[in-house]
Amino acid sequence: MNETMKSRFRLFRRSSGIFFCEDRLTGVQNSLRNKNKSEAERLLNAKNEAEGDPGLALHIAKAYLTAADPAIAKRTWRFAVEELIKTKQGENALRWHRAVKDKAFKSILDLPLIETRADHFLAVLNAGKVSTNVFLRRLHNFAIGFGWLLSAVLPPRQWPKVHHKAKRAITQEEHETIVAREQNPERRAYYELLWDLGGSQGDIAKLSVDDVDWGNKTLSYFRSKTGQPARICFDDDVADILRGLPAHGPLFPNLRNVRASDRATEFKQRCRGLGIDGVTLHSYRYSWAERAREAGYPERSAQEVLGHGSKAVHRAYAKKANPELITIGAWKKRQAANNLVDRKSVV
Repeated sequence: MNETMKSRFRLFRRSSGIFFCEDRLTGVQNSLRNKNKSEAERLLNAKNEAEGDPGLALHIAKAYLTAADPAIAKRTWRFAVEELIKTKQGENALRWHRAVKDKAFKSILDLPLIETRADHFLAVLNAGKVSTNVFLRRLHNFAIGFGWLLSAVLPPRQWPKVHHKAKRAITQEEHETIVAREQNPERRAYYELLWDLGGSQGDIAKLSVDDVDWGNKTLSYFRSKTGQPARICFDDDVADILRGLPAHGPLFPNLRNVRASDRATEFKQRCRGLGIDGVTLHSYRYSWAERAREAGYPERSAQEVLGHGSKAVHRAYAKKANPELITIGAWKKRQAANNLVDRKSVV
């Protein structure tokens, strides 16, 4: 028989009893994960038919899949996004609503999930930004988790790495310049609390009188982004700021109703007018974390203030770390000396 007339894949069985198929062109062998000969032959025939007529094979595959799950051929990425958003609340839901408006997502929103190929995702990633990469990964994992995809569109190692732009903390001089120029009392107090409390711009804007415990001089709230608790003590300077705010209801009745993007834009314009570059409202969070580290504030306490899992705390305490490295022998001598001092002080 002419070699060109042969089927591309051939069947064989190994000593374990499991059937394998071999690609005659490449020599690659793959397990069919089956010990039943008739079933293995059906799988082999399907592979050879797919090689001869991919279009027909796709229709046949859809017919089988639809029999098992009638909605599988109708689920699009738009459907997946809508279902994902139903699992979110508040600010997290708004983030997803904004994310899907990204023009890069437009090419796949109405594409059926089971027809999605790697090149579809790569086109989205090439057209998008860092946030596109982040949200597409989450959407992809969400679809896999519900079994709406037969396999990963892109294997984990093939996803482009996420490279965030470098962010920096706002300096005290910059903060004082911004506050000194601010004419609106509510916005000025807002910037001052961002500096002293280190909260995110949305969390601070949504603070209310009920979050303030004057007896213990603490301020407690749940982070909008993660739902994790944050708790911080405040001093007399912060107390003076709080006394200048409303005594009932929201502390920032106007700012809490402003969209996060609008608050960010206004701050950016204010900084630009003052010649301050490279900072955002989130820079206040980095600033608080870095000041805490420099002051020797315990990392665990910093996590409680900013919310456990805070990236700002992790970054501040991890970078510029200069741990003291000594030998075990030197460490033992130091401990012995400390114990001797403790015993003398007791005597």
